[in-house]
Amino acid sequence: MRRTDLTRDNGTWTGLSLEVTGRRRPGLCLFSARRRLLLAQQARPVLLAAVDEHYYGVDFWRTDHYRSLLPPLRAETGRALAGRPDRWAYRFADHLLDAPDSPLHDGRWLLSPDSPLLHRNHGRRPHAEHWASMLVEGHPDGYIDWFVHHGSWEVLPLRPLPEADDSRVRAYRRQARDGTLPPVLLWWVSGLDCHLILDGHARLAAAIAESTAPSVLHLHRTAPSDEVAAGTERAVHHYEAELARFAELRAVHGSAVPDGAALAGPELARRLGDLHTGQRPSWAWPLDGGETRWRCLADEAAGRRWPDGASPA
Repeated sequence: MRRTDLTRDNGTWTGLSLEVTGRRRPGLCLFSARRRLLLAQQARPVLLAAVDEHYYGVDFWRTDHYRSLLPPLRAETGRALAGRPDRWAYRFADHLLDAPDSPLHDGRWLLSPDSPLLHRNHGRRPHAEHWASMLVEGHPDGYIDWFVHHGSWEVLPLRPLPEADDSRVRAYRRQARDGTLPPVLLWWVSGLDCHLILDGHARLAAAIAESTAPSVLHLHRTAPSDEVAAGTERAVHHYEAELARFAELRAVHGSAVPDGAALAGPELARRLGDLHTGQRPSWAWPLDGGETRWRCLADEAAGRRWPDGASPA
């Protein structure tokens, strides 16, 4: 895995770009059969989902088989890496690469602390209220409502969040108060239009219990290298064409016309930045056996038969 630090013009670290090779199919893999989705960790079904016929949302069923990709994080590690999302990103990237049941597959990815979730509290509600409202409710079954919450970037835990008095949560609550709580690792899945918690269920519960904003590391696919190269060429060509256009105007109207760099430069920077950090749709693999196989898995997970046309929720 090739890693590249991404920074703003002022040198501020914004994320870790990961270029993965040699993983044609991930261990934590999303499968599809028309409007049916299956998230499997190795051979274990983790999440079964059915997109609404009218695309208003997604019914889901969690199986309780999900296992975290990261080992337990010690308090001293939290203190040592507090306030350093770049170091956390490298640490998480190591585990994502080493874990055989990671969602990483061939292509380019981004681990970034700048999740869209952090910019959704427009009403400035208390952190506990805001983050609790972002969680998709229901266990083992529930519904991701695209009609009401389209674009709200909700969070779907892959297992129920522990209670505030859980022993792990109590330990993390101390870290939340101290400002040393490790980040929550989130994976954006476009087929669900929400984030899945890969690691940090207890940490998020602790942040909510303490009404503090959790730090997050947001994992998503970005443009592949060939798309970046082609997009860079187009962006540079557009930039040069804009400067040439302004030069022609200056030749006619004199130096009162700007040279165009102040306008074209930021646009070039935005285009190049989006090529390296912009989200690309998640990949899903065809499910062997199609909808019939999906329905068999849904029946096994729920412990009952589901009538034709129904979803497991």
